[in-house]
Amino acid sequence: MLKNSCLIILILVQSLLITAQENSKNFQQDSVLPIHKYLPEITIVGRHSISDVQQMPEVVGTNIYAGKKNALIVLDNVQGNVVTNTMRQVLAKVSGIHIWESDPSGIQIGISARGLSPNRSWEFNVRQNGYDISADPFGYPEAYYNPQLQAVQRIEIVRGQGALQYGPQFGGLVNYILRNGSEVTKKFEFETQQTIGSNALFNSYNAIGGKTKNLHYYSFFDYRNGDGWRQNSQYFTNSGFGTMTYIINPKFSLSVEVMRSHIRSQQPGGLTDAQATQQPQQSFRSRNWFDIVWTTPAMIANYKFNETTRWNTKLFATIGDRNSVGFLKTSLINDTINSLTNNYNNRTIQVDNYRNYGLESRIITEYNFGSLRNTLSGGVRFYTGTTSRKADGIGSTGTNYDLTVIGNYPKDIEFVSKNAAIFIENIFHINDKILLIPGFRIEWLEGAASGRNGYAANGTEILLQPISRSRKIFLAGIGAEYHVSFNTEFYGNITEAYRPIQFANLQAPPTTDVVDPNLKDAKGYNLDFGYRGKIKNYLKFDISAFYLQYNNRIGTVSISGTPSYRLITNVGNSTSKGLEAFAEFDLARAISQNNKLILTVFGSYGYTNARYETDYKDAATKGKKVENAPENIFRGGISTGYKKLLITLQSSFVGESFSDANNILTPTANGNSGLIPSYLVSDFTASYKFSKTISLKSGINNLFNEKYFTRRAGGYPGPGVLPADGRTFFISIGAKF
Repeated sequence: MLKNSCLIILILVQSLLITAQENSKNFQQDSVLPIHKYLPEITIVGRHSISDVQQMPEVVGTNIYAGKKNALIVLDNVQGNVVTNTMRQVLAKVSGIHIWESDPSGIQIGISARGLSPNRSWEFNVRQNGYDISADPFGYPEAYYNPQLQAVQRIEIVRGQGALQYGPQFGGLVNYILRNGSEVTKKFEFETQQTIGSNALFNSYNAIGGKTKNLHYYSFFDYRNGDGWRQNSQYFTNSGFGTMTYIINPKFSLSVEVMRSHIRSQQPGGLTDAQATQQPQQSFRSRNWFDIVWTTPAMIANYKFNETTRWNTKLFATIGDRNSVGFLKTSLINDTINSLTNNYNNRTIQVDNYRNYGLESRIITEYNFGSLRNTLSGGVRFYTGTTSRKADGIGSTGTNYDLTVIGNYPKDIEFVSKNAAIFIENIFHINDKILLIPGFRIEWLEGAASGRNGYAANGTEILLQPISRSRKIFLAGIGAEYHVSFNTEFYGNITEAYRPIQFANLQAPPTTDVVDPNLKDAKGYNLDFGYRGKIKNYLKFDISAFYLQYNNRIGTVSISGTPSYRLITNVGNSTSKGLEAFAEFDLARAISQNNKLILTVFGSYGYTNARYETDYKDAATKGKKVENAPENIFRGGISTGYKKLLITLQSSFVGESFSDANNILTPTANGNSGLIPSYLVSDFTASYKFSKTISLKSGINNLFNEKYFTRRAGGYPGPGVLPADGRTFFISIGAKF
């Protein structure tokens, strides 16, 4: 299949050579156009632009982006609520992104695309400054930690062919590039942003940075707390970061950095559909808590051999703790005082510790083949991760966050994953218009599990038989570009992808879910074909079609009985096919050269037809829609302003979807399964720059107070319907000195 699809790509490119007419080369360059085709990693793309989304250049640092579906989000230019990580605003111009909105103040970011699951972004390879930050990218890729977006310089998003450079995944790459001081023009700069808002929101972001001839540095501390929109959803976050880069000589630089984040949030629990319709802010769980401590140290070396060859090596670690305590029964069972004991019932404690270490080294070089320039990028990766999981501990009868356990944990399991990989991609310039980008990746992966899985009725330990499973995976792909003009191009790619069985699939959430003991790894491929570019200085666009084949897909199936439960199993092979389109039109530039006037409109649309092809075991899923895969996602908006004032109105429409692979339409009594209705939510943002150093931003999220939800949870933090926030506001004042 892969060979045939690669042939299709080559035929398409060849047909484009015959049929495409070269557009006019008369264009007006401005700040929205990339100044260089090749950019080092520390360059701030779009610093002098008002545009918040751009296409990635062919090469950035040691990474190849040519031929790939990609987007670059410049956070300084995002006209939205960055303080509370409102991703529907931040990623509004990235077509087809599905977002879960169920955590207060954007603490947990859940995004996906092309019919994949948004669960803590685990179908994406989530990175910070180019290295892994998820719990375990192979065994448990949930992104419990996400950096505070005020400290993020840009977000890189790559879909499809990203599997070759970043490892086995179907969603692609999300890479948060943090500020590091390289953009500061003086030895010392102080930055502060103070925010207040609805539900007792308070955020204080303070940073220092500087740059000298051989050194640049940046450090920030961010504190945020609030009560949350729903009852019993108070939270706080503390995060601190420090980085320093020393330029040893013009060729060699060394960076050290460390991020530490501490998040604690009260979990209001799930609701039934009737409860969510009646009063979505209500909560029947006041004793559920979630606590995350995350530390990500890294050392990064960059060496420039010459003008055409660069080397980058990252040595990194993830040291994380994820703890929860709560009353985890279904939403139909109230958490009330026990009449026999005059106390609450004991809560359940779950504790995870992640200790991961890795090294990734890349090199890129340009070389000539005849009169044409080509680019070769390759690298190696070594990784080891250990997850220690203690579960089902008997907790206290109290109400506050408390990990005191009675006795020991019935489940005490250790998961270990090891990985080594080699990857190569090459840009072949066939001529001055055609690029071919083939590549491959060889993965070696080993997973092991051991420990206690509980106690028998007589009190003896139930031990896991020590399991060790290793496999080798070969991934291949090819991309192509045909440059119709200097500013527009056709692109396409097809790439194999692979997703190992997750640790989370081996342990079911309490009370509601059961795991199939015979789960298989998922395999498949992504295919993209599109047309993108710019017309003069007032229109940007990217229109593409995609096809995603996902075999041995893991999902949930509702099983009737007494009691009923959800089975986590291989529910079948699925295909996702559809369209992704984005366009942004600058009306002010089209009709006038008055740079003081701003008037832009944009729209991004994603159509996804994701369905199961085959059935597995008792899962009658053939022909049914993939869960959490809305067919239609549209986001659009208009920005207008004059001089220092900018006003933006955005709307986001997300179509209906199912919460399970059986496509249960009528919601179950506990709210765990059923249709997730469509919704339309609008946001308003206004900003004003008093000077180069002082600015003001304010906004209203969910302007028309839409009642909606994006998620049904089978286990923690539900079970049940998790309503999204209603109308809230914020106001921020920022200054740089």
